[in-house]
Amino acid sequence: MGYRIKEVREAAKMTQEQLAAKSGVSRGTICALENGSMRATTTRTLVLLAAALGVTVDKIFFAEDV
Repeated sequence: MGYRIKEVREAAKMTQEQLAAKSGVSRGTICALENGSMRATTTRTLVLLAAALGVTVDKIFFAEDV
């Protein structure tokens, strides 16, 4: 499983700090999801991030090939 959070966030011209403030998700969690050190998270976190970015969850989430 992987995430496109960084790609979508940068397209929205938003910093990690701005996304954290808008979503209520910590900057540390956002950073870990973006750099791949955190590979699993809750659906709630993904929903909060997607809403703050103005996209649907499928735009920030993708399944990696096994």
